[in-house]
Amino acid sequence: MQRFSVDDRVRIDIPDETDPDYELYHGEHGRITAVLTDDASSVTNDTRDSRLYRVAFNSGEEADFRWRDLRPPINDPSE
Repeated sequence: MQRFSVDDRVRIDIPDETDPDYELYHGEHGRITAVLTDDASSVTNDTRDSRLYRVAFNSGEEADFRWRDLRPPINDPSE
């Protein structure tokens, strides 16, 4: 089952502080613009790993994340 879909707002949660993307994205919010597929599940034996979620940020930048790095957004009263 797919946890997130296109146009969902998400928060990036990278628990590993040594991950190169931690400083760039951890705690950031964005919107899913595409759900891509690959064959990563053939290595991990977890079907969820075959999906990459492309997330767009307010800065205009986009990056791809696996399900394990995405969480529901923290509500921001200014939105």
